Amino acid sequence: MEREELQKVFDEKCASGYDQQWSKIAPLREALHLLIGAVLSDLGDDARILCVGAGTGPELIYLAERFPAWRFVAVEPSAPMLDVCRRKAEERGIANRCEFHEGYLESLRRGDAFDAATSLLVSQFILDREARTGFFRGIAERLRPGGVLVNADLSSEASPAAYESLRGAWFRMMQDGVLTPEAIEKMRAAHDRDVALLPPVEVVEIISAGGFESPVQFLQTGLIRAWYARRV
Repeated sequence: MEREELQKVFDEKCASGYDQQWSKIAPLREALHLLIGAVLSDLGDDARILCVGAGTGPELIYLAERFPAWRFVAVEPSAPMLDVCRRKAEERGIANRCEFHEGYLESLRRGDAFDAATSLLVSQFILDREARTGFFRGIAERLRPGGVLVNADLSSEASPAAYESLRGAWFRMMQDGVLTPEAIEKMRAAHDRDVALLPPVEVVEIISAGGFESPVQFLQTGLIRAWYARRV
């Protein structure tokens, strides 16, 4: 999916209540956040965290409340999504530790290197493999040597039978949550058209090629897999 088209999609989702749409599958997100906190818990009290594709800010809010001295930069091209993120931070009294950048990573001004970065369900929308590698390389360039990337994307094994079985369970879960059958069918079509849903081994190769040590998978919830890796 092209950047402009993707940004428009997320602008529209935000306007219609993005967080509420996914509220009934929050346990998946909560499990991811809990483990991200554990992965990053050995960072210093003065850690600076880069949230790439921050959306409405769920991981930023979780980490900022768990680690009250950390500072954050949220990078998000969708203005409505970033506005929600900023409002949440203000409501929780953590906005003074946050910088909100409307745009893509390459337009973020250069400054001190970050100790860690998060990219959650972002790179899966980059269909071109070389461009996806470049996305991770851009993150690596913003991290200090040894800095940690936490990445989560939709991913499934290469076996068509295994993928179809897991995808069936995934969409049944979605339908049991908040989505109508019609919305499920639209989501299926969007997955086929707009998501580079690769086998885990290929995602690992792409992250590594972007300038990271071999990623370690630390979570799978349905089609979501998450890895952490240190900058080379």
